[in-house]
Amino acid sequence: MQSEPQSPPIAMITGVTGQDGCYLAAHLMKHGYKIVGTTRQISTNRLWGLKQLGICNKITLESLCLDSVEQIEKLIDDYTPTMIFHLAGQSSPHLSFSLPKETFESIAGSTQRLLEALQKATTPSRLFVAGSCAMFGNSHQQPVTCRSRCHPSNPYAVAKEVAFQTVRDFRDRHGLFACTGVLFNHESPLRPKHFVTQKIIAGACSIKIGQQKNLHLGDLSIKRDWGWAPEYVVALHKMLTRKQPEDFLIATGKQTPLHEFVSKTFEAIGLPWQKYVFYDDQFVRSNDGCYPLASVRETTENLGWTATVQIPEIIQNMIRAHQKNAEKII
Repeated sequence: MQSEPQSPPIAMITGVTGQDGCYLAAHLMKHGYKIVGTTRQISTNRLWGLKQLGICNKITLESLCLDSVEQIEKLIDDYTPTMIFHLAGQSSPHLSFSLPKETFESIAGSTQRLLEALQKATTPSRLFVAGSCAMFGNSHQQPVTCRSRCHPSNPYAVAKEVAFQTVRDFRDRHGLFACTGVLFNHESPLRPKHFVTQKIIAGACSIKIGQQKNLHLGDLSIKRDWGWAPEYVVALHKMLTRKQPEDFLIATGKQTPLHEFVSKTFEAIGLPWQKYVFYDDQFVRSNDGCYPLASVRETTENLGWTATVQIPEIIQNMIRAHQKNAEKII
């Protein structure tokens, strides 16, 4: 007698229409997962990233605001996902100053409710929560690890730290398989336009074809650990395939000054950046320098993941994607 074919495992992704949600969905589909993605509103403009990757019609979309434990629990019981990736939440540290309450609720509040729902759900699921290096702020310990002391310097970072500690609390007290991936900056063509890397790429490409005369930026001396989003989601998946839940830093372990990102971008399109880039203090933020260096030894040794895509390749990939999309518009 032939055995009936097994149903594919289900992965649920909150915030599936964001950069990481789109790439993670595509990655998991290649590994045989059925994807259930949640977003606050299912509207055409939110689906752009999924359409870019050609997977919009291949996943199940559910509208979910993450403001009710009962609604979250029902969705988990309806689909019984093997894994849940919590990527939803307000993503701008700068915007968090004007929306502190909303930022806290969308990050720390939603994480608390998701953990409570998991406790009550009929079928156990493994949970990944997206953390942020912003919670470390201007840490006195360099490089930082998951055990470093936090010094959050904006409401976004505060909310990320609370979510991080809440995951640890539920894991320790209730035995849930829940962990946080502390994400450092990671870029891709799906990065929202208000992020500085996309602004630089778009500005340089527009200057190249005469659509823009110059580019105004803030402090070019700031340093960030910039990685490649499509390979970062591999680490997210690996974290939920381990025997025991553990928090990890997801980073390259290298910092690059903003002026180097700028110079390499203009070099890639054949223009001298000094001729077109101008300092503008309206883009300077008081806490721009509060981003630490990551220690990636534990991530490499214990998770078995290492970032491989370097800044020049990231820039080339983003330029090609921008030019391709510009051609479609024309």
